[in-house]
Amino acid sequence: MGNAELKVLRTTCALDCPDTCGLRVTVEGGRVTQIGGDPNHPFTRGFICHKVANYHRRLYSPLRILHPMRRVGRKGEGRFSPISWNEALDEIAAHFKKIVETDGAEAILPFSYGGSLGIVHRNAGHRFFYRLGASRLLRTICDPAATAGWAMTLGKNTSTDLTQAEHSDFIVIWGMNIAATSVHFVPVVKAARKRGALVVQVDPYRNRTSHLADEQIMPRPGTDAALAMGVMNVLIREDIVEGDFVRESTLGYDALRERVLSEFPLERVSRITGVPEQQIARLARGFGRARAPFLRVGFALSRHENGGMAIRTVACLPALVGAFGKPGGGAHHETGPCFEFNYERVTGEDEFRPATREINMVKLGETLLEEQNPPVKALFVYNCNPAAILPEQKRVREGLRREDLFTVVHEQVHTDTVDFADIVLPAPTFLEYLDLYKSYGHHYLQIGAPAVEALGEAKPNWEVFRLLAQRMGFTEACFDHSEYEVMRQALDSPSDFLAETDFEKLAAGETQRLKVADHGLTPGMKFSTPSGKVEFYSSSAADLGLDPLPGYVPCTESPENLELHRKFPLQLLAPPSIHFLSSTFGAVEEQRRRIGRPTIKIHPGDADARNIAAGDLVRVFNARGDCQLYAEVTDDTREGVVVAESIWWPKHLPGGRGINSLLSSRLTDLGGGSTIHCNLVEVTRA
Repeated sequence: MGNAELKVLRTTCALDCPDTCGLRVTVEGGRVTQIGGDPNHPFTRGFICHKVANYHRRLYSPLRILHPMRRVGRKGEGRFSPISWNEALDEIAAHFKKIVETDGAEAILPFSYGGSLGIVHRNAGHRFFYRLGASRLLRTICDPAATAGWAMTLGKNTSTDLTQAEHSDFIVIWGMNIAATSVHFVPVVKAARKRGALVVQVDPYRNRTSHLADEQIMPRPGTDAALAMGVMNVLIREDIVEGDFVRESTLGYDALRERVLSEFPLERVSRITGVPEQQIARLARGFGRARAPFLRVGFALSRHENGGMAIRTVACLPALVGAFGKPGGGAHHETGPCFEFNYERVTGEDEFRPATREINMVKLGETLLEEQNPPVKALFVYNCNPAAILPEQKRVREGLRREDLFTVVHEQVHTDTVDFADIVLPAPTFLEYLDLYKSYGHHYLQIGAPAVEALGEAKPNWEVFRLLAQRMGFTEACFDHSEYEVMRQALDSPSDFLAETDFEKLAAGETQRLKVADHGLTPGMKFSTPSGKVEFYSSSAADLGLDPLPGYVPCTESPENLELHRKFPLQLLAPPSIHFLSSTFGAVEEQRRRIGRPTIKIHPGDADARNIAAGDLVRVFNARGDCQLYAEVTDDTREGVVVAESIWWPKHLPGGRGINSLLSSRLTDLGGGSTIHCNLVEVTRA
């Protein structure tokens, strides 16, 4: 390697994380040897998580798929023989044409999610499947309940810049392990603490973020809305409300006040949440009396049946105390909605106006096994690993095993989903293609350029669907656009946020900030709600037949369901591990070694009652399925709650079944999202 050419290139991380880091990639002799942070990036500032620092191990993984393949064994065995791209494309097109003729195009279902967050390649299949007339996929597994709940109270575009929290004196991190899922907020919190800020974490179990907090509040899972109503009770009863802000910038305060005081006294809230009354009062007083209170809300609390209402209710807190009008104060959930691209143009919806049936991705198992109008006869998977990441894993895998289901998987590495494919297509990693990136944790727009040529015969999503369009005889000009043309189309938007974007500077690698204020909103300024105010009372909720006021309804699978709770007495949480990002890093042996064995955290009291000792192999089960993990006996979780940080590939677990075997495909109250933290289980020694 001594004479090999050495280059250091700038690009952008494409993975499903709010930080969207700027990267510096070292390439020697055409091979990536090191990945680090770009010190010139205005938000991520030169450091990255250890996962992406090891991403070149995934790039060069022995599991990389380098050539198209055709199945030769039974579905699920993962045995294939190599074929050419022409053979693969011809075979896919022939199957699609036959299905369209016999069952109709709606018998074909695309399946994708967040394997890449690039605007071009994440949306690359939409034009093709809209033109084909295939069923539409509702991509709902992550954030729709949170997005809907936040928008209902504050408007979709309201998120104070995270860097402002450095000047806060009281930070609440609610439902988010930032050390695992938003690592660049960590130095902001540390800087605020150094200046004297108090930090409170609201999370049912202790994790890496707990070390940053002065106090942790551990509510029972699924009771966040009740806890927020308890905080409001103290704020209102003790008159710690910012009167001017409430009068000028909110709607429905009197109705909210009446409900909070009559229905949510602290004694009831404490009974529901398991949080002591004095701790609820201490949180309320600290947040309400702070000079500049800052609220950081994660997605975790939205992944319950009542998750949309939970987010909506928690989002009321900063308005009650006037946090938006105080420098250093505010609230942040996500910034993604501020990137108001011309998605109709990017996806082809403006040209093809699809009016086909919609299928919720959370319900894939049910759809493959039960849908008959028409039955799904072909599945095209890209940017996703449904055999590992979806709830009701047993049913999903049963559906994927159907011999009459023609399945195409476009993938980088040999995942569990690849095992069920009829045709496998090799895909490049983000280090091997060009794309445009927004963020959902900051306000910067950036382009990611390829660092190396694509390995083997890998082709990016955009090219694959362009070639398939040719095979299907689609002649529309939109299938010939280049990646740069699609980027320009995305930016061709009337949005004020994008008004100052310079595409030439973007294309040259310069980061561009949206036209958005640092400090969020101040009294008198408009929120992006129908009324232009913070809506304690939501007419849009009333129009949907929903409760127009914040409130709390228990989940189906909770201790309040006494009959079910007697049978399965433990609440299961399946949050992200600091070493994984969904299923992306399951292919990296280094990351699996860092974790050690797949474990489930169980409180000593629950372990003793079941004769479980630390390190025991245990069976975790409910009516939907079971999996085997190793017991980690710890008081980092509260009694009655077990925690399995995920996602392990099922093929890497004892028995070959993952934690998602236990998760329900029930949907959230708003947005049709997943309820992956809303499940009851039992645990026994295996």
